Amino acid sequence: MPKPSQAAPTPFQIWSMAARPKTLPAAATTAIIGSAAAVWAGKFSLGPALACLLGALLLQIGANLANDVYDYYRGADTKERLGPARVTQTGLLSPRQVLGGMWLVFGLAALLGVYLYLVAGPLVLVIGLASIAAAIAYSGGPIPFGYYGLGDLVVFLFFGPVAVCGTYYVQALAIDPIAVWSSLPAGFLITAILVVNNLRDIPTDRSTGKRTLAVRLGVRGSRIEYSLCLAAAYLAPVLMWVFWIMPHWVLVPWLSLPLALQHNRLVWGLKGRPLNQALAGTGRLTLIYGLLYTVGLIIASL
Repeated sequence: MPKPSQAAPTPFQIWSMAARPKTLPAAATTAIIGSAAAVWAGKFSLGPALACLLGALLLQIGANLANDVYDYYRGADTKERLGPARVTQTGLLSPRQVLGGMWLVFGLAALLGVYLYLVAGPLVLVIGLASIAAAIAYSGGPIPFGYYGLGDLVVFLFFGPVAVCGTYYVQALAIDPIAVWSSLPAGFLITAILVVNNLRDIPTDRSTGKRTLAVRLGVRGSRIEYSLCLAAAYLAPVLMWVFWIMPHWVLVPWLSLPLALQHNRLVWGLKGRPLNQALAGTGRLTLIYGLLYTVGLIIASL
């Protein structure tokens, strides 16, 4: 007997697919870590902290929509795609709809930016506009970062120093060493997420002319980059402790090291679609690391 046809997805399900909610915990981690640093410094402010958290989520959703539609325009998404389905390529949404959703989300992020501007001044506008521009330029624009091997650097900068220090700044109205140091683990871990994503997509990206850093480094080089990102994320709190920047409570994230080693083994042992397991796992690791880091800083502040 023929199998019953699968029910068509609802509009909510389609837009949820486009937003890619599994990427959001990693984006939230930047605001969590930045606020944790503000707690330790005695400068925590709930309103700006929540605005940064919501802003980080909106920027990530906007970036996901931008990647969806601009990769479609450039022909980078094909039926051979190994990652989650893209709504533009599959025809679930038109390019015009996705672009409209992207600008709506970025508009909401900009409204939060107005509030943060009133709290912390014009530097916030610079950070916000630069973040939106970077999200679009990753796949769009005349020189898309992701297509020229610059995506890893851009992701590190905007999900590390820019996001974490920005969250700290709107609460403390200054950028202190604790904010800069705290931004490094977030940047390295979120870059590791991108690395495993691009490692999985090396064959399809190469065939469509998308010259990510993973395509340039090859499989072995990308695996080494992933391992180095994890190592750097765990080395940073050690250096903070050794150089008396933070007390030993900053080492609490080391409790997540077994999970990091597990995902490192997956990245070195898997290829293709099975790497989605390591991709999702690295996202969870990033959130767990950020929460443990927060616990350590809160205890240290008591």
